[in-house]
Amino acid sequence: MDPLTIYVDADACPVKDEVYRVAGRHGVHVVVVANAVLNLPREPWIERVVVSGNLDAADDWIAERAGPRSIVVTADVPLASRCVKAGATVLAPNGKGFTDASIGMALATRDLMQSLREAGAVTGGPKPFSARDRSAFLGALDRAVMRLRRNASGS
Repeated sequence: MDPLTIYVDADACPVKDEVYRVAGRHGVHVVVVANAVLNLPREPWIERVVVSGNLDAADDWIAERAGPRSIVVTADVPLASRCVKAGATVLAPNGKGFTDASIGMALATRDLMQSLREAGAVTGGPKPFSARDRSAFLGALDRAVMRLRRNASGS
């Protein structure tokens, strides 16, 4: 069986430290994927992957590896969609999960907002990241790790 792995779409991820905290507590391998070199804790269970090339290189790298034993941390809705289809557990930095049931609406909303911005509308952007979002993410990631571990042990 493949080991449980957390993939972090890291370039603009505000919850990397929270990922390290949860992964360290549970002994889970973390792969931090970015377009540039990021400073990471020096831990044997944290792996750095620096991709080069187009803007979607990190997304492509993660999507090619995500599967049922993966947790993907991303705010990128198209990447989330690809990973959900691959069977991965996908969490946004605010702790909200992307699922088969929610990804279609998330993609439609993203596309609508992009169309509005391209047409010149001022959409205001996302709300600021808060301590409540950080706390919700910590809880969601912890629950996701425990659920995948439980499912792997057959109970």
